[in-house]
Amino acid sequence: MSTAAAFRLPAAGEATTPPEARGLARDEVRMLVAAPDLLAHRRVLDLPDVLHPGDLLVVNTSATLPAAVGPVHVSTQLDDGDWVVEVRRPGNDGPAGTTPGAVLRLPGGVDLHVRGSHPAGQARLWRATPRPATDRGAYLAEHGRPVTYPYVDGDWPLESRQNVYATVPGSAEMPSAGRPLSERVLVALMARGVVIAPIVLHTGVSSQESHEPPQPEQYVVPEATARLVNGTREARRRVVAVGTTVVRALETVASREGAVHPAAGWTSLVLGPGRPARAVDGLLTGLHEAEASHLDLLRAVAGDRLVDRSYDVVTHGPRQYLWHEFGDTMLFLP
Repeated sequence: MSTAAAFRLPAAGEATTPPEARGLARDEVRMLVAAPDLLAHRRVLDLPDVLHPGDLLVVNTSATLPAAVGPVHVSTQLDDGDWVVEVRRPGNDGPAGTTPGAVLRLPGGVDLHVRGSHPAGQARLWRATPRPATDRGAYLAEHGRPVTYPYVDGDWPLESRQNVYATVPGSAEMPSAGRPLSERVLVALMARGVVIAPIVLHTGVSSQESHEPPQPEQYVVPEATARLVNGTREARRRVVAVGTTVVRALETVASREGAVHPAAGWTSLVLGPGRPARAVDGLLTGLHEAEASHLDLLRAVAGDRLVDRSYDVVTHGPRQYLWHEFGDTMLFLP
């Protein structure tokens, strides 16, 4: 069994508060730089020194909604107006489940009429029709609170779960790989000659407890970003994704040769042993638990050996790395 599949999250390995509450700036969290001939302990503040002029850094500009309301976490809104939700247990320590035909009563006079599981055949997420018909974003802005999990200590405002470049509201949870990128890091990257380009992928609620494959998610790859990705590859420079969401969006629109085209829609793409990355050459990412489906995506970008070596270092090494959205990072440059 590989290291990344066998490791256990170390004692005190969870980031229970934002780095700012621990006396750090958001860009001062640790960053393990992992390349075939290098494993180096740095901080995200050092990213401009690690990347090269001409590299392309692709970020997800989706902004986080306050997606917890009443007994549910609201994952997304479908094209027909239905919502996809997760019903939580009273202590917020896991999914409670529900049944088709159930009615979930929310604040503000909105009822959710449960239609069935989503996608069909699983038991965590449910498709529900809001009555009266209700726009998810506007409703949550008035009635919602940030999605949080039991490992987080205290109530932290939505601003603590936003990336500095987040401009398009839609994610149920923060695309957290980008959280350490501060304004000063972004300016230093541009001064270094690193190009920064956006995509949008709205994240649903994560599978903190059950670790099933990712659900279908809505994305946009703009024409300008597709052009920059293709130009960077033609120039033999690196396309570095900030987070698994960026990888998923770019790989959804990538040809077998790695060329990408602009598109918008819903993606169900799952990367893994049978579908390696084609357009992405590097990945800045947080630390994922052993059972998380995100590890398959990391392997699709960086390969088994580099992922295993990196997780061995952050799990068993002398430096304490922290997991989850307020934790530390790894930069894979395979």
